[in-house]
Amino acid sequence: MALPEFRNEPFSDFSTDAHRNAMRAALDQVQRELGREFPLLIGGERLQGDGTFTSINPSRKDEVVGIFPRGTPAHAERAIEAAERAFESWRRVPAEERAAILLRAADHLRRRKYVAAAWQVYEVGKNWAEADADVAETIDHLEWFAREALRYARGQPTVPHPQEYSEYVYLPLGVVSVIPPWNFPLAIPVGMAAAAIAAGNTVVLKPSSDSPANAYVFAEAMEAAGLPPGVLNVVTGSGADVGDVLVRHPRVRMVAFTGSKEVGIRIYQEAAKVAPGQIWLKRVICEMGGKNAVVVDEEADLEEAVTAAVVSGYGFQGQKCSAGSRLVVTAPVYRDVLERFVEKVRALEVGPAKDNYPVGPVINARAMRTILGYIDIGKHEGRLAAGGEPADGDGFFIQPTVFADVDPRARIAQEEIFGPVVAVIRARDFDDALAIANATEYGLTGSVFSRNPEKLARARREFMVGNLYLNRKSTGALVGVHPFGGFNMSGTDAKVGGPDYLLYFLQPKVTSLKWR
Repeated sequence: MALPEFRNEPFSDFSTDAHRNAMRAALDQVQRELGREFPLLIGGERLQGDGTFTSINPSRKDEVVGIFPRGTPAHAERAIEAAERAFESWRRVPAEERAAILLRAADHLRRRKYVAAAWQVYEVGKNWAEADADVAETIDHLEWFAREALRYARGQPTVPHPQEYSEYVYLPLGVVSVIPPWNFPLAIPVGMAAAAIAAGNTVVLKPSSDSPANAYVFAEAMEAAGLPPGVLNVVTGSGADVGDVLVRHPRVRMVAFTGSKEVGIRIYQEAAKVAPGQIWLKRVICEMGGKNAVVVDEEADLEEAVTAAVVSGYGFQGQKCSAGSRLVVTAPVYRDVLERFVEKVRALEVGPAKDNYPVGPVINARAMRTILGYIDIGKHEGRLAAGGEPADGDGFFIQPTVFADVDPRARIAQEEIFGPVVAVIRARDFDDALAIANATEYGLTGSVFSRNPEKLARARREFMVGNLYLNRKSTGALVGVHPFGGFNMSGTDAKVGGPDYLLYFLQPKVTSLKWR
């Protein structure tokens, strides 16, 4: 099975009438579906839970996006059992057939790209471009892992031996628990689940309770593509009721998680415990947060740097683990960069995602309280230069906020806020800027703006992040182009969208035959 060379899915150009009209039509279509009930998906059955909960539109707090079943520990166990039964047959399906299903799912989403994006606009508050990019990344994951499944199915060569023939092959693991966040509600769950499925594993997916409708966009695509029942199971509900079972259960072979540092650490600890009846050590992917720095040197193109810093800091309201939440500027251009940055931030308009404002809502009331709490802290740790208050509207809106003259050791310069707040820090020189950039417990992304090749070379060697961007924004990783994952407390650096990622979901086996 030979496939064309991988190419990233193109983004939609909403400056054209055709794409704008298609998006508006999709928004209207999805709005007519808001408020419907969704079932648990376990072993091909559609089941009810122990009561229900709702997901709401963060741009409009009184609008219900969907009604979802509250899964129980018993539902989680039932889903694990269904996945384990399905694994016995799915593990034997040739890689070509698994790849074909992923490619059909990619094609399904490609045809329904605007509808899939519209669900994100309503459920998590992404504007059109952010939602479109999320769906494009999702399609990329399906296309990428279809090709990776074929590549790994070839195994590896071994050193010839005169009396033996040896074979090095990769085998799937078993049941994989997938626990994604809400901020990339399609791309991240699909990245983890599609990798597991491509490798021959089966999946129990517990979507975030803030974005469960988007998990069903994925499930519907896989069902339409012909995925057998039980290979992908979806159980909605709380982390305490569903997530804990998916981490601790002895028949779960691997846990794939993306989310906060606090939850990731707890999952890592719990998954390390060997439960009675468990005959393996669980594999774990934990991709967590970041406190990413955009470094601007006096030799940079300042306009390019400032524009990129605004996109890095406030794209999707700063609710990205890759967000540039620290702007570190060398002393000779600090005032100039700060003034330009504040001017651009103050020009950002805030409003409902459906109306495609540059800045939309934060995800929920709890997030809004947390971010506003950090803003109060920032008023004591730095100089408020822009924003600092809730914004008008019926949703969870916060003004894009800038704090200037922040000490690198301040809380707002060390702790992940996950909102539209950027701390601007003065560095003495480039050496000091690199030291400040590295002086957090995280190591996910970073940007360096300079036209000095020696400084850029130093950043490549010394800026300790999993994804370093030179003269480019810190967000917007592309599958295959920028395999993504971070160092230190940013996680296990599994590099989704890269050539090594599928290895996490496989185990190698060597068979040797002595023939004379």
